Amino acid sequence: MLFYPLLFKPIFKERIWGGIKLKEVLNKSFDGSQIGESWELTTVENDISVVVNGAFEGLNLNQLIEKYPTELLGVNSIQHFGNNFPLLFKFIDAKEDLSIQVHPDDVLAKERHNSFGKTEMWYVMQADDNARLVVGFKDKTNKKEYQEHLENKTLVAVLNETPVKAGDAFFLETGTVHAIGAGVLIAEIQQTSDITYRLYDWDRIDANGVGRELHTDLALDAINFEPTNTKLDYEVVKNKSVNLVECPFFKTNILQISDIYNWKKTKESFTVLMCTEGSFTINMLHFKAEFKKGDTILIPAIIDSFEIIGEATLLEITI
Repeated sequence: MLFYPLLFKPIFKERIWGGIKLKEVLNKSFDGSQIGESWELTTVENDISVVVNGAFEGLNLNQLIEKYPTELLGVNSIQHFGNNFPLLFKFIDAKEDLSIQVHPDDVLAKERHNSFGKTEMWYVMQADDNARLVVGFKDKTNKKEYQEHLENKTLVAVLNETPVKAGDAFFLETGTVHAIGAGVLIAEIQQTSDITYRLYDWDRIDANGVGRELHTDLALDAINFEPTNTKLDYEVVKNKSVNLVECPFFKTNILQISDIYNWKKTKESFTVLMCTEGSFTINMLHFKAEFKKGDTILIPAIIDSFEIIGEATLLEITI
């Protein structure tokens, strides 16, 4: 079997806070005007990605893993996560503020939901003027003070609101209270989990006058009440892979391609390439295809080299 870079059909999620930037900025094709998320690569139950290119077209990611676990995932991923695809890749369009929320760690998520926890990172692809993110507490606090602010609807006053622009990147460990602010388009990399504890939703209601469910009791044991440094410092170097994040769940580099780049890696892990700007061609002996901004490509572990031609910015994610 000749393995090749895999492209998948996006799974679109309508959200009360969603907009149309996924269509306008990333050229995604969908109906509706409140699409908040494009799940690019996922094996979350009932949301399993399906291949749309090449010989594997029509097969879903779990079917591929079942047939070719080592060739697809690599020994690093299998050693740590078995034959489970360990990550979920999204593009998120926040037309309005997302809820203030927190995610549990592996231990709590396993105990309560039989799930992975949800460590994640954000890369800002576009941000309107005055856009911001909410990331962690300004100062150290505790459960009692936190609950008082929650009850008094003053929680935002003790949280860290950070102005953002395109190219900013953030790493959010589990327990970090956070929210994506209005006007931000983000590429998100996270553990395979859909567990979110919603703390505060800006008193927002739907067309029927009903607010979304909150999970304030569940969240208490998940929150890190210490201030955290989430913003990542880095400098882009053309045609060089620059590290952004390295944690037990994933490693993310940023790679700015200019003209021709000879891409190489070991065969120990799959790689995912998220194109955040520009376009490029992958050229291999038995494969050649063009990709563009908004594409998320899975490179099977067995593939260790190819040529990239173009002008593009890529996030490279491995285990």
